[in-house]
Amino acid sequence: MSRIAKAFAKGRPALVTFVTGGDPEPGATAAILDALVEGGADVIELGMPFTDPMADGPAIQAANLRSLGAGTKTADIFAIAAAFRARHAEVPLVLMGYANPMTVRGPEWFAAECARAGVDGVICVDIPSEEDGELGPALRAAGVDLIRLATPTTDDARLPAVLAGSGGFLYYVSVAGITGKQQAALASIEQAVARLKAGTDLPVAVGFGVRTPEQAAAIAAHADGVVVGSALVDLVAQHGTEAAGPVKELTAALSQAIRESRKAPA
Repeated sequence: MSRIAKAFAKGRPALVTFVTGGDPEPGATAAILDALVEGGADVIELGMPFTDPMADGPAIQAANLRSLGAGTKTADIFAIAAAFRARHAEVPLVLMGYANPMTVRGPEWFAAECARAGVDGVICVDIPSEEDGELGPALRAAGVDLIRLATPTTDDARLPAVLAGSGGFLYYVSVAGITGKQQAALASIEQAVARLKAGTDLPVAVGFGVRTPEQAAAIAAHADGVVVGSALVDLVAQHGTEAAGPVKELTAALSQAIRESRKAPA
């Protein structure tokens, strides 16, 4: 069983957390990642900084600019990933980002570097499944899951194409918009998760707009996992190189809320 599969097989919903690699500087990311683990994150998404993060809202856009301004390169992301794997043998690590850094040297190179660094999965925001003739096959050949995105506009006709070749978990983007700015109504999330789970055996994790333990718990009552990103990135923006403590505190609160989300009422 893969590390990602184990993270979703704990008998409760998984907490999936996101931070941008190299924010506020490459040397600070290790402590932030460790804080996520210590706080109870089950899966960690490490964002690859990019100059045009079109799916992201102001918080993650700013994090990308801070990281790039600090000189973060793709090589730094892989070094951070490899060092994380050496410290945390069992915690799943997923790289999330955009096609250009993943394909500019060739998808086979990128896939090989992911495998070498101990990366478990990759989320590429801007390659539609119908146009994924290279990156997905290269990742799968290297034993790395390609984690695909479904959205409120992914209808039943297109869903099979999204699921084809997808691995790890299915990331449901609960709003038609950018990260961190709004949250979908719980009823629509519940309906969407039920529809997606009818079409796949992959765990379904819900993200975009989840900021508080209360929101996380409400979603965890219906989904296999909850993704939290912008709220954590905001803490890095506020605290910089001292962000590990606040990040651990919020992660612990999110984790506790998710763990308690399906407990039967007294």
